[in-house]
Amino acid sequence: MKFVRFSFSFLLFTILMSANAQVKVDAELRPRFEYRHGFKTLFPDNADPAAFISQRTRLKLNYKVEKYDFYISLQDIRVWGDVPQLVTADNSGLSIHQAWAKIRFDSNFALKIGRQEIIYDDSRFFGNVDWAQQARSHDVALLQYKKGAERFDIGFAFNQDNESLTGTTLTTPGTYKAFQYVWYHKDWSNFSASFLFLNNGLQFIDAANSDNNETRYSQTLGSHMKYGKKRLKFTGNFYYQFGSDVADNDLNAYLLGLDLSYKASDKTKLGLGIEIQSGNDNGAPSNGKNKAFSPFYGTNHKFNGLMDYFFVGNHFNNVGLQDIYVNSNFKLNAKSNLVIAYHNFSAQADLMNSNKKQLGSELDMVYSYKIQKDLFLKVGYSQLFPSEGMEILKGNTDGNTNNWGWVMLVVKPTIFNGSK
Repeated sequence: MKFVRFSFSFLLFTILMSANAQVKVDAELRPRFEYRHGFKTLFPDNADPAAFISQRTRLKLNYKVEKYDFYISLQDIRVWGDVPQLVTADNSGLSIHQAWAKIRFDSNFALKIGRQEIIYDDSRFFGNVDWAQQARSHDVALLQYKKGAERFDIGFAFNQDNESLTGTTLTTPGTYKAFQYVWYHKDWSNFSASFLFLNNGLQFIDAANSDNNETRYSQTLGSHMKYGKKRLKFTGNFYYQFGSDVADNDLNAYLLGLDLSYKASDKTKLGLGIEIQSGNDNGAPSNGKNKAFSPFYGTNHKFNGLMDYFFVGNHFNNVGLQDIYVNSNFKLNAKSNLVIAYHNFSAQADLMNSNKKQLGSELDMVYSYKIQKDLFLKVGYSQLFPSEGMEILKGNTDGNTNNWGWVMLVVKPTIFNGSK
């Protein structure tokens, strides 16, 4: 810990003293209180609700010179009370969230390499999951092209758990072995479109025979499109998955999303939409076929309800989802706004031992207030109204209330911003 502090302090001093450099240093402190009574899954009998305060602390440094950029983001993630007082060693979540360099070959081409967030379009398939205190980043090499209204990215990742002498089997849980992708985006006057192709490799490990360990690849082909004119805006997401899943099932899955928003006034915006993700009958692949779509690296908390019942650490390879929703955004004054959304959920495929697909509905409300520059308060409340289908899906018929509330303070000062 002392070495990390010394190293970063020395690096910061060296950069600030460099000539012909643009330097910016930002910080972030984000404590959040949560009350969970049915968050992610139906609340069981004979249990107490959860309540805790988590906190993210970040220090971010961005250094720019003529031919390259350098960026580093250090973060500490903790729950208040997860280490004792007077502790001699802190084993909490100190980590490097981002550490990358961007090398500019000319005005159009660049190479961005290192640990970095990948965010495209509306974050449906690639996003940083900023709601999660730890957020998401990737170790990746990214070749970028940008000219006028066009952007073209090619990304490569290859993960390994140590510097081994033999073999390349990845044993790190919860991550991918490798991927390669191409993303293209272009803007027109009232229309924009993006196209994505991802070749995603997951590590298969055969416990009985290590010679059978292999990387199994699926492919995702998709598009994100937007059309806007005057007060109306249409957004569409279309993705298709094929290839093999990690269990070597043949993958045949899709996501379709359509969203309409209307700016009723300078203070009110209204929206409605539908998203369908394909799934498996009875909630599991069968006969070597998998029809369940996986939004691998998207900011899934942003979609399908804020209570995270779907595709946030759960619901993968299951019965899929149909989400019909309406939402509204009210600008209350110059410093505050209120977002209200209502979702109606149903299964896309058949539930086990039931001909009912209705899962229930959810109401989400988020209030935001700008206290002053770099200081924000956010408050949220969500209520889930489950139906019989949700009880079958989650294996819980206790019939309890399911709600979730939170309060978050965000402090994001710029410590230094200048050039020498």
